Amino acid sequence: MHKLKDNAADFGLLWLRVLMGLGIAHHGYGKVFGGYIAKLTEGLTQMGFPAPEVFAWAAALSEFAGGICVALGLFTRPAAFFIFVTMAVAAFVAHRADPLDVKELALAYFTIAGALVFLGAGKFSLDHLFKRKPGGL
Repeated sequence: MHKLKDNAADFGLLWLRVLMGLGIAHHGYGKVFGGYIAKLTEGLTQMGFPAPEVFAWAAALSEFAGGICVALGLFTRPAAFFIFVTMAVAAFVAHRADPLDVKELALAYFTIAGALVFLGAGKFSLDHLFKRKPGGL
């Protein structure tokens, strides 16, 4: 029982990472492979973003590739940071005038990504597996 208690936080991080990572990767997949980039670029142009096509691809890839990385626990903090920024723009810029029920998914991903930036991936992750050991390679 003591071992399970010691691992509870790491199991919690695994749960958050896998579910959030796969969920947001699913949204990003539609943007990257579903022809949604043109619509996203148009929206960013209307919001006044410079280089809207670059930002559209950055947002789509942060969701898709970042989500996969988070789910695997690989480069978790940087991937979560890019998701955090993308979801901040979605919630507080793109959907600023929308009711809560429209922006709540972006806020949920924003919240979880922010927590992962601070907490990292935990021990059940590729980040932990590849971590350098003192005196190691």
